[in-house]
Amino acid sequence: MNNINTRPLTKLNVFSVKGIQMRTFHITWLTFFVCFFGWFGLAPLMPTIKEDLNLDKSQIGNIIIASVSGTIVARLLIGRLCDVWGPRKTHTALLLIGSIPVFLVGLADSYTSFLLFRLAISVIGASFVVTQFHTSMMFAPSIKGTANAVTGGWGNLGGGVTNIVMPLIFAAIVGFGFTKSEAWRYAMIIPGVMMLLAAFLNWRFTKDTPAGNFDEIERNRVKSKTDYSVLKDWRIWALTLAYAMCFGMEITFDNVAALHFVQHYGLDQKTAGFWAGAFGLMNLFARAMGGFFADRVGRVHGLRGKGLLLAAVLLIEGVGLILFASAGSLTLAIISMLSFALFLKMANGTTYAITPFINEKNVGLVSGIVGAGGNLGGMMFGFLFKSPEITYVQAFSYIGYIVIAVALIVLVTKFAKPAGETEEAALVLEPAPAP
Repeated sequence: MNNINTRPLTKLNVFSVKGIQMRTFHITWLTFFVCFFGWFGLAPLMPTIKEDLNLDKSQIGNIIIASVSGTIVARLLIGRLCDVWGPRKTHTALLLIGSIPVFLVGLADSYTSFLLFRLAISVIGASFVVTQFHTSMMFAPSIKGTANAVTGGWGNLGGGVTNIVMPLIFAAIVGFGFTKSEAWRYAMIIPGVMMLLAAFLNWRFTKDTPAGNFDEIERNRVKSKTDYSVLKDWRIWALTLAYAMCFGMEITFDNVAALHFVQHYGLDQKTAGFWAGAFGLMNLFARAMGGFFADRVGRVHGLRGKGLLLAAVLLIEGVGLILFASAGSLTLAIISMLSFALFLKMANGTTYAITPFINEKNVGLVSGIVGAGGNLGGMMFGFLFKSPEITYVQAFSYIGYIVIAVALIVLVTKFAKPAGETEEAALVLEPAPAP
């Protein structure tokens, strides 16, 4: 094999691009990062879009719901496609197809057409499932949680950078003499181009596994039929609830933060985008912290210890949300926002430090279900922000109490596997023998 390491890595050196494992690691998080530009590029521009299309609070709520709801079905499908096609083909296809509505959303001239484009764009969010699946293929169980958390966190970082960068792109286009109505439309061309470039990188420079692509290796696990009996496992649904509370809240906040800061604190669009972006920038390290600590706890206390850690960070996230809702000034709001963001993103990382070990024979399916839970949470939270009777402040507070309730559910869930089953068995795919 020309001295190429064809087994999952046992160490994560984020400064390395040596070998197919680390090359895939960096391309997969970068690809997810780019997907956020397409997925949430419109969010920080919503103050302008609201005026341009004459949107009311209820319509904006529907748009928020649409922006995450399509991802629910897409993540379930993408998880299965990863098992069958492999992550390389699946991710490339998702990027190419997802770029189409991103390029075309500028044609929207009414609430209805914008809503439909937003729904189509939401499919891009399924990129996360591929990212986690692909990373799981490249790293050994002892480091898998950390690796998944870093790729997920650095990918999610795109949500924060998008909130900061898209208003600047918008302002630059206005500076060239275009109207605000034209500027937000032209601004979305840039994320579309980025997605096409990411598709090329993913196809050209990654492999499905360290041993090669799925059509080059023996992969009995992938060839076998998906065992849907795993859906009887309560642990999957507990993790789905947990991810609804952390990632679901994250994408909800990405959607409403800039608008909230404009409406509640009177900030301009660029400043509001900056502070909304600060929330997303926490992904630079916070999600990785969750995966790192989960791996450390797991080595000593197994999946049960990881479950207790997840319950703890969810509990603190919920308390932080309540404090954010009750903040009486912009300064207190920002401090509490950064505080709950830390534990929210740690919860993201901890969740996916558990998910790959629930059922090693159906990693894609389980990953897809849990990932879909994140978007289901985002969709349900969207109804709170849509309601004319509930203010944004009240919505944040209600969500905080819901997160605390789910933390208690996770606390009593027994994540440890039955006696006799290994908790963190490695999946090793070997090269196919020569014909």
